[in-house]
Amino acid sequence: MKKLFIIINLLLSMPMMAQEFINDNNFEEKIKGNPFEDDNGKIVIVEFWVEFNKDNAFKEWKELKGVTYYRCDLAKNPKLKSKYKVRMAPTILIFSEGEAYIKFKAKAGLDLLCPVDLPKMKRAIEVVKNESKY
Repeated sequence: MKKLFIIINLLLSMPMMAQEFINDNNFEEKIKGNPFEDDNGKIVIVEFWVEFNKDNAFKEWKELKGVTYYRCDLAKNPKLKSKYKVRMAPTILIFSEGEAYIKFKAKAGLDLLCPVDLPKMKRAIEVVKNESKY
């Protein structure tokens, strides 16, 4: 029983990979990061989404290695919605060095499905890495 208690405590104390949200107030800081760090082409992905369509969000974000992935709730962040001309959710933007390179957006309709799958996302990340080197 004591071993079970120790194992449960260890599991509960381990940090869980939770999806981090980004908003109007911290967006620039999160996207651009620390200018004094050598990020070497830091890739940041932002998924603009809404609660009612969470079933169609990009679900494989934990499979993306070497990138930072955030979600932005469109209902709570009108400045970002306007700045990046986001009209449908989900919409996904891939940034490097604070600049948006690729935009995947849901097609108009009733389903509003995620506009990208894991293989397509990985290819897009590679394109951004290559483009941002220059």
